[in-house]
Amino acid sequence: MSAILSQVIRRQIAISLNRSQAGVTAATAGEHSGGYKVWKRLSFFVAIPAVGLCMLNAYLKHQEEHDHPRAEFIKYEYLRRREKRFPWGEGNKSLFHNPHVNPLPDGYEH
Repeated sequence: MSAILSQVIRRQIAISLNRSQAGVTAATAGEHSGGYKVWKRLSFFVAIPAVGLCMLNAYLKHQEEHDHPRAEFIKYEYLRRREKRFPWGEGNKSLFHNPHVNPLPDGYEH
């Protein structure tokens, strides 16, 4: 089994060496010629517009949420509990604290 596998590998190496010496690359050889054109067109006509649409969707959703007032603060016993202080700042705010969205245990900051 290993003898057959080594023969196949040697044959593939010889074929690739012959192609590289003749100036034929994998992108232009045989039935795969022109494959880069497909990927180039997919990138320009599918991927870039898709990224643009995703950016537009995110921006419009942000604008929609920005116009709404924030929810009323209700102090629940099981939410925003601080058993020990955070090791940064004053110890009451999380690392990615946003004062408009994230309330402290006593309520929103003003």
